[in-house]
Amino acid sequence: MAKEPLSQAALGRAAKRERRRERLLTWGIYAFLVLASLPLLCGYGWLVLNSFSDKLVYGVIPQRWTLKNFRFLWELPGRYYPDLWRTTWNTLLLACGMTVLMILIATPTAYVIARLKFRARGFLLASTLILHSFPGITLLIALYYVLRSLGLLNSIVGVLLVKTGLMLPLGIWIMKGFFDGVPWDLEMAGLVDGASRLKTLWKIVLPQVKPGIAALAIFSFLNGWSEYIFVITFLQNKESWTLSSYVNSIVGDFQFLDYGLLAATALFYILPVLLFFLFTQKYLMQVSIGGRKGG
Repeated sequence: MAKEPLSQAALGRAAKRERRRERLLTWGIYAFLVLASLPLLCGYGWLVLNSFSDKLVYGVIPQRWTLKNFRFLWELPGRYYPDLWRTTWNTLLLACGMTVLMILIATPTAYVIARLKFRARGFLLASTLILHSFPGITLLIALYYVLRSLGLLNSIVGVLLVKTGLMLPLGIWIMKGFFDGVPWDLEMAGLVDGASRLKTLWKIVLPQVKPGIAALAIFSFLNGWSEYIFVITFLQNKESWTLSSYVNSIVGDFQFLDYGLLAATALFYILPVLLFFLFTQKYLMQVSIGGRKGG
């Protein structure tokens, strides 16, 4: 009879040790994540401090708070800088246009590859993988001549078509993984009930791959918003510039660089996409390996 309280006490001590071990492991993970993200947080902190200060003492202490670094928001466009709001509109047009095209093209293409059996299916899969393996910068000269022959140089449409075409293989593979994760039984049940394949796709399959569509939209928007190489190569007219070209024009000669203006412009550039990511990250959290939805 005396052994039972001792065994209960031993179990209690073991449970306490296990909880203590779990707390230590949790705190260790959080400490590692904080240390790993510290350089990034310091970079963003320096950017914010430099944006709202006249000068940083020792590179980190604001000497005087000011808003003059954001003068590009209300000043008229000058000789060297284009219209800010026009470039912002061009950037938004490129990012949103790329998002729409990627969803409209990659989604049905991935569905056909994942669900239909046809003779050239293997070749199509291999070709999309090979096309994605080519760096886009290696096609820069060829794409320049193609856009010039089509009259699409100095046009957002030209950059939009180029970026969409280069990202389509990746988008198709992303969506194919999600379609492969949808059980055949759901689709076959709709077909047996008399629904057409198009209606089955719209009513049954697409709701199951919403996280994939959301992930594809997020990646496409971020890729279009941050595009730089094709923009500075194909868009020489200032009226067609995007924000990446705008920031590049401010850099100029490093000997006479206005770090406050550059930091404020960079903050204006990254703030919309940062907010967009914060509001849409919950959809990315539903993505797991193999295209299946996580909890």
